[in-house]
Amino acid sequence: MAKKKNAVLERQLQVRSKLWPDVTDAMLWGGDDAQGFSMVPRVMPLMMSIMDDLSGKGFPVGQTYLELWCRLREERFLTLNRPEEMAFHAGFSGQRALRTWKDRVKRLAELGFIDVKSGPIGDLSYAIFLNPYHVLKRHSLAGDINAAKWQALVIRALEIGAYDLDEIDDSGDLVSGGDGEDGPDDEKAEDVEQSEDAKDRTERPRTRHQLRNKRRIRTVKQLVQASD
Repeated sequence: MAKKKNAVLERQLQVRSKLWPDVTDAMLWGGDDAQGFSMVPRVMPLMMSIMDDLSGKGFPVGQTYLELWCRLREERFLTLNRPEEMAFHAGFSGQRALRTWKDRVKRLAELGFIDVKSGPIGDLSYAIFLNPYHVLKRHSLAGDINAAKWQALVIRALEIGAYDLDEIDDSGDLVSGGDGEDGPDDEKAEDVEQSEDAKDRTERPRTRHQLRNKRRIRTVKQLVQASD
């Protein structure tokens, strides 16, 4: 996998040098030595669009979510101790900036993307960020998401190898801890897959990767059938 990745990178660098021969690495931003970056899902723009739809017309929450997300570290927990600054960075200004920002944060909590706790700063003192794939899957099961956007999210997630949507079953329950280890939940999900497709009993997936690949194929088939 590493060799394939390096080969792709090398080809991209060659194409870039042909198109922009005068541009050097020093003129670009990023790389292993760069500072001030946050881990952002490749589907974040689409997620933000869906979030805005869920929040309702006139109450976009995507930009507020992104601003908070960019402050996160590995613990996925945030102390909201700079509300005025956070509001400004999210694009809110004027006398109602803080009030509008608080409204958006509360909407994110109501939609399930975050959970907030009270503390020394008030009702919005602390926030924890839940897996947005899981939250969106549950909204999809409830019929809250535009069909075209949901299909785009599913396909894009498959393209980038993100299988988080598979960790929520059709009842909205978490069936995998997402820790990369096979466990009871994985075995349960595997049994469900087996019962849905009896002809595959002789080719039962033995690893998490095989199970995910099988789900991927089934998901694509379902999307194709739904579009027909």
